[in-house]
Amino acid sequence: MQEIKGILFEPVGCLAEFPAEPFLESAAKVSGRKRNTSKSGSRSYWHLLNVMESMPGRTEALELEAVDGAVLYEDVLPALAELQAMGIQRLIASSLCHAAITQFLKACPHDFDGVWSRDDAGGIKAVPLVRALAAASLKAPQAMFLTDTAEGLNVAASVGVNAILMMNDPEESRRLTTRNPAGGIVSLHELPDFIRFLRAEKSTSQR
Repeated sequence: MQEIKGILFEPVGCLAEFPAEPFLESAAKVSGRKRNTSKSGSRSYWHLLNVMESMPGRTEALELEAVDGAVLYEDVLPALAELQAMGIQRLIASSLCHAAITQFLKACPHDFDGVWSRDDAGGIKAVPLVRALAAASLKAPQAMFLTDTAEGLNVAASVGVNAILMMNDPEESRRLTTRNPAGGIVSLHELPDFIRFLRAEKSTSQR
């Protein structure tokens, strides 16, 4: 693995626990089909993105509702501050709308190096990641993307960034490890240590 210089964050499932209901309702309204059932905010979110790929629709109001119901993980701000001190670029690369990201950042007051929503990037899924990398002058192998879903792992692979599995759900995490992510963490507190380990390993190999 190349030296890691940046982390791409999708807030849903990686920085906060989001409610599933607003995303499920959005997907049903956009598709005109029966609403799916899921307790996972992350899986419901990626289901909505799949629907939006083929059936664009207005979902801003429900996305704002999801943000209002989100609970920021307690380790987020300390971990982000530590990454900043290490010189790691912290980038929001999200398929949420601009209004939702703006609202989320009020609850996550950190000085990110770049913030990309689907409106800013001009697309969803891989598009915000690609735009964030280009704006930060980062090559894909120099960056990590945190995700807790199979869809997120697929997007990371399509862009070429290192996928780091957020192990929020033990059973789901065991299943997703078969997809060979670049690493896995249970808490964001582990991310700075993971990057330090990679740096030490590279330093040792160069001696």
